[in-house]
Amino acid sequence: MRIATFNINNVRKRLDNLIDWLAESEPDIVCLQELKTEDKAFPAEPLEQLGYHAAWKGQPTWNGVAILARGAAPVVTRTALPGDRTDNQARYIEAAVNGVLVASIYLPNGNPRPGPKYDYKLAWFERLIAHAAELRATGAPVILAGDYNVVPTEADIYQPHRWQDDALLQPQVRAAYQRLLDQGWTDALQAQHPKAPPWTFWAYLRNRWPNDQGLRLDHLLLTPDLADQLADAGVDRWVRWQEDASDHAPAWIHLDR
Repeated sequence: MRIATFNINNVRKRLDNLIDWLAESEPDIVCLQELKTEDKAFPAEPLEQLGYHAAWKGQPTWNGVAILARGAAPVVTRTALPGDRTDNQARYIEAAVNGVLVASIYLPNGNPRPGPKYDYKLAWFERLIAHAAELRATGAPVILAGDYNVVPTEADIYQPHRWQDDALLQPQVRAAYQRLLDQGWTDALQAQHPKAPPWTFWAYLRNRWPNDQGLRLDHLLLTPDLADQLADAGVDRWVRWQEDASDHAPAWIHLDR
């Protein structure tokens, strides 16, 4: 089983890129972030023509998350992260697919900081940690995949000192990510590439993609039973070379199941 996460950065604008990647890589499950489209405008039909059924939570202009499944219909269990009924940002969707519970996550960026956006990021992270603990307690096989907007360690960014004031690298944010892992989740990319975890994001500015000045922001976290089935993990860098590409590339895992 091949599962991927991809911040598509506008699913309608980059639909051709998405379709090309799906046709080439044929993942079984895909978590998308930053759809940037309202629910009724989500391009379900062309994806179905490729054999992918979708569940999504859209939002005009910003945010938006989806789960695609090849040859199966995702059974939605949640369309929002619990813990704050006033939060209407489309950042979390959860569904059962072929015996695995999958969440697509778009954690807040948090910039600029200090300020309300950074406070929202930390509060959202706490809600995710609490919900992840509940999922772990069920004993179900779970994958938490998405754009976490967290650079976990200094090895996950090309030049940490250039980003030292950014919300992505702050000690509070990294500590929250570690507390999530401490529940028993495995960071699949880090586990498969412990010495040099692959970048998943390259900013559009200052030729950072051609110069390979990247960051690792997109993570797939696995419960222990799925971690035992982890056979491979990587990033489809070629997608970032496409014309009008997203600033992220798809990250993926392969499970022996």
